Amino acid sequence: MPELPEVETVRRGLAPVMEGSVITKAEVNRPDLRWPFPERMAERLSGQDIKQLRRRSKYILVDLGSGESLLIHLGMSGRMLISGDPLGHFVHDHPAPEKHDHVVLHMANGARITFNDPRRFGAMDLLDTATAEQHKLLASIGPEPLGNSFHEAHLISALKGRNMPIKSALLDQRIVAGLGNIYVCEALYRAGLHPARKAGRISQGRIAALVPIIKEVLAEAIEAGGSSLKDFRQADGELGYFQHNFDVYGREGAPCNTPDCPKVIQRIVQSGRSSFYCSQCQR
Repeated sequence: MPELPEVETVRRGLAPVMEGSVITKAEVNRPDLRWPFPERMAERLSGQDIKQLRRRSKYILVDLGSGESLLIHLGMSGRMLISGDPLGHFVHDHPAPEKHDHVVLHMANGARITFNDPRRFGAMDLLDTATAEQHKLLASIGPEPLGNSFHEAHLISALKGRNMPIKSALLDQRIVAGLGNIYVCEALYRAGLHPARKAGRISQGRIAALVPIIKEVLAEAIEAGGSSLKDFRQADGELGYFQHNFDVYGREGAPCNTPDCPKVIQRIVQSGRSSFYCSQCQR
């Protein structure tokens, strides 16, 4: 599942091509993905000018001139592909349609935006822009980790008395938006915190120190273009490179990167997800 850096990378790739342009025609080639598409989706998208592209947690929001926003979730294998880009950043020729091209947006500037999703775990919806935060998929999401609302006092308060492991707490989207398995593992390594430590038993000082570390890890991943694990690709089809800089994720049995640490990276399973850590550096 793409995490926040991957989704932000896609948003940044799409924005220069879509913002300020008009969807001359929208093609919706099936009735649903993970959930049914909204009624008359193609009709409601066609002819709309695009005001801006935003990201909320792992969702992309495309604000339209109609006062509606197109909500996009990439799911496990969803890709937003650009062709015919007039800015000259991407491949110019439109490729032949593929089997899993479920939604296609033809832009007035000559670009074509294709949502391709072989596994169909992605999602799209149309919602009122003014009340977007009240949508069922967004209403309970916590503060953005790169925003000003995610600060030391918030995290200390949110974790106070929590009996769950710190790894599970940071994956709770009600506490902080958009964090996923990969970058929580990386942040906990940098913070020296064992993923199984009970969140409510960690000192306030160590919890506070987590905030800038989380921001740092995410900013580095976005700058590097996302991790591009498995099915993920940037909007222009290029791979990201942050996976080469992982300290713990996916490195079970490999030497710890901390200088003079003799241990190797270990893996445990927490709530069905792999956690990678160093038993000496993380307590």
